[in-house]
Parts: sequence; structure tokens; C-alpha cells
Amino acid sequence: MGNGSTKTNDNIYFVARKEAATYDERLFSREGAADMLGLSVSSLADYELGNTKVVPVDKVVLMADLYNAPQLKAQYCKNACPIGSSFYMATEIKPIEKITLGLLSMLDFDKLEEIKRVLIELSLDENINEEEHHLLDEVKDFFNRLQEKTTELTLLIEKKKADKLDGWCKGNAGTTAK
Repeated sequence: MGNGSTKTNDNIYFVARKEAATYDERLFSREGAADMLGLSVSSLADYELGNTKVVPVDKVVLMADLYNAPQLKAQYCKNACPIGSSFYMATEIKPIEKITLGLLSMLDFDKLEEIKRVLIELSLDENINEEEHHLLDEVKDFFNRLQEKTTELTLLIEKKKADKLDGWCKGNAGTTAK
């Protein structure tokens, strides 16, 4: 199983390793990566080919740290952990431009005023009746989407801090953010 696969592989662990190989050539091969991770080549192959249903959490943390891929931890929490799967969180690194636009669209003054008004209205009422449940759902949905957007930003910041903030924006690849 340690040999290269002939099928295309879009597995998150494989993709993260190959991306990391652009700055550390030892990660280009499974053998090199397995050695650096303290794994057998066949175990790493099983993770990368999806043959292992749930990758052990300690191995996910090792890969995330070695590959500078914080999204591996988020992906694990969202998809493999029964507790984390109920939370709204981002699981992939997105460009700063996309994150910023998403956050700014959510932080629209009128939308925030509406959420504030609903929360005040519901807070003043000691009992929430059935007609108000949809308002609670709207507020919950807003904050769930906001939480997802903030975790997108958190993942990007974690990755870029480890990269020394190089290439913060796509158009400024190789420059350092100030």
C-alpha cells in the first residue's frame, strides 16, 4: 500500500502533504513523510487513500503541525468527532479576500440592527411563544454562519502565522503583510 496510487487522490491528508512538499521536499514521498511523522508507510497510505475510516486524532495533529495545515484539525473535528460535528466551523483554508467579503456581508449594519432588535424583543418577553420560535431560529442561524466565517479567518491566520505571513493576499504572493 505504500506505493503510489494510480487513481487521482483528493484526500485531505494527501493534498495537505503534497502542498507541504512545496516547501519541504522530504514530504514529497510517503516514505519521507511517514518517517517524519513516526508512522509506517502503509499507515500513511491508508490515511491518504481513505482506507482508514477514522484517523487517530494524535496522527491528525502530527500531520496538521508538520504540514502546516490547521484545516486538518478542523476537518477532523467537524467530520470524525460526534461532538464537533454539531458545531458550525470552517474546514478549509480560503483566501483572505473571500473571508473578508463574507464577514463584511454578515456584519452589515442593517442586519446587525435587526438581530439586536430581535434579541432585545425576545429578552423583554419573559415567555417565548410558538410564533417567536422562528425568530430564535433566525438569530441562531445568523450566529452559526458568523461562527463559520470567523473560523475561516482563524484557520487562515493559523496557517499564515506559521508561514510568517508570506503571501497574505493572492495578489501579493511572497510579500509580508503589515
